[in-house]
Amino acid sequence: MARVLKIINELALLSEGRNGICRLAFSEADLKARQYMMNIMKESGFAVRLDPIGNIIARYESGTVEEGAPAVVTGSHLDTVPEGGKYDGVLGVAVAWSAVQRLKEKQLPLSHPVEVVVFAAEESSRFNFATMGSKAMAGMANIHAWSKAKDQNGISFSDALTTAGLTLSDVPGATRSKKDIKAFVELHIEQGRILEQEHCVIGIVESIAAPTRLKITVEGTAAHAGTTPIEDRQDALVSAAMIILAVRNIAAEQSYEGTVATVGAIKASPGVINVIPGKVEMWVDIRGTRQENVIEVLQEIKDAISTIADDQDTPVSIEVISSEKPAQMDEGINELVKAVCRDLNIPYTRVDSRAGHDAMNMAHIAPTALIFLPCHEGISHNPEEFVATEHISIGIDVLTETIYRIAK
Repeated sequence: MARVLKIINELALLSEGRNGICRLAFSEADLKARQYMMNIMKESGFAVRLDPIGNIIARYESGTVEEGAPAVVTGSHLDTVPEGGKYDGVLGVAVAWSAVQRLKEKQLPLSHPVEVVVFAAEESSRFNFATMGSKAMAGMANIHAWSKAKDQNGISFSDALTTAGLTLSDVPGATRSKKDIKAFVELHIEQGRILEQEHCVIGIVESIAAPTRLKITVEGTAAHAGTTPIEDRQDALVSAAMIILAVRNIAAEQSYEGTVATVGAIKASPGVINVIPGKVEMWVDIRGTRQENVIEVLQEIKDAISTIADDQDTPVSIEVISSEKPAQMDEGINELVKAVCRDLNIPYTRVDSRAGHDAMNMAHIAPTALIFLPCHEGISHNPEEFVATEHISIGIDVLTETIYRIAK
C-alpha cells in the first residue's frame, strides 16, 4: 500500500503545470512518467515492452501458466488534462501494478499470464482524440484522421510519436487478437458522486458513455468594431454564442436520459478587441449511455445551427471528429466482481460511466469490466481530486482477487 501511494505522489511531481498536474500525451513530462513506470515494472521482474503506439505492456507469468494461454490484462493511463489531478488514470496503473505484484509475491498458481498495460494518449486534451492507445490495441486506430491531428502549438501527432521513438505508419501493428486476451479489468476513480451518496466503496460499471465530437466553424466578416453598424455586421462570435446556448439547451432537454453536450473550446479570429470576429472555431463534446439519445441531440444541434446560420448570414460548417457508441461491460466479470465484494464484505453498487475510458475500446476484443473507487465530492480533472487511502487499499484487494479468479 505504501508503495502505491509513493508511486502516485512521485508521478505527481512529473508535471509541466504550475496549478495541478499537466502531463499531456507524449509531452516531456508524460515520457518521463512512462519511463518511471517502466522502471518500476522492470524492477518487479515483469517482462516489459512497448507496442507501436507506445502502450507499455508489462507481463508476469507464474510457473503454472499454460502454454499459449490468453492474458488477463489490467491497467489504465498516465497522461492528464491540463491542471488535472493526480489520481485520474494513475490510480488504475498503480493499483494494477500492486495487484499483479501481490500475485507474484504470493506465488499463486495461475493458468494465464497477467499483464499491466499503461495506455498511451487516453486524454483528448492535446490532439482532440481520446483513448488512442486502447483504440490502436483494439484495432480501431484511425490513421487517416490521426495523421492530420495537431496540438495548439502546431505539433502534429505524427511528430509527437517520432519524438517518443515511434512511427505513425507502424501504429496498426499495435492491434491484438481476440485470442490473445482472456479479459480486461480497469480500475478508475468514479469522477462523480454516486458512490459517496450511496456510501459504497466499489462501483461496478454496466455501460460507458461514448463521445461524439464535433468541430464547428462559423464564417463571418471581420470588420472595424467602431465604424460598422450593428445591423450591417456578420459577427461570427455572436452566431457562435447562439450556437453555444443552443447546444446547452438541447442537451438540457435530454438530461433525464443522461445525455450531455459541452462546448469545451473556442477560438475567435482575428482575436483582437477592436475587430469584429470574422471566424470562430469551436469544439463540441456530446455523450450518453444510450446511442439513440446521442443521435437525437446531434440532429437537433445540426438543425439549430442551420437556423442560426441563416438568420445571422454566417455560414457554418460541421466536422464530425469522432463518433463512438456506448460500450457495455461484461456481465460475467461484473458478477465475479460482485462475488469478490460480498466475500470481502465490501459495499458496492452498479453504476454507469458518463466519462469515456480505455475499457470501452478493450470491450471490442475481450470481456471487459470497469471498477470505480469514489473520489472526494466527485471532483476530477481538477487539482483538488482526492481518493481516500482506505479506499485505495480496498481497490487493491478487489482488483487482486478479481484478477486471480479470472487467471487461476
